[in-house]
Amino acid sequence: MKKQPERPVLITDAARSQGDQLRTRQIRYVTMMGIRSLCLILGAVLISIQPPLLPVWLILCALGMVLLPWMAVLIANDRPPKSRENPAAPQPQHTTQPMLEKHSEEEEIQHRTIDVEP
Repeated sequence: MKKQPERPVLITDAARSQGDQLRTRQIRYVTMMGIRSLCLILGAVLISIQPPLLPVWLILCALGMVLLPWMAVLIANDRPPKSRENPAAPQPQHTTQPMLEKHSEEEEIQHRTIDVEP
């Protein structure tokens, strides 16, 4: 009996790579579209052999042919949920900002003024 290789041990908290996530989504999409194709073929076969409860089976096949592409696109475009340990964006840290210096009334601050009216 052949010994199967051991899976590598995960030693990081990093998220899966973009390429790995894309590959998983592609596999799901192709699988769902394959099921849709089977629904189409099954519908054609059912019409030719006319089993009992044919309308029920045809409705189920039609639902599969209509809903699966919609669900496949939604699932293929979805990304994995963000976890608390790995948020989408860095959380702001609560630090106090230094106060701006207040100018006394005696100091005259020169501001450049642009006058538009003639």
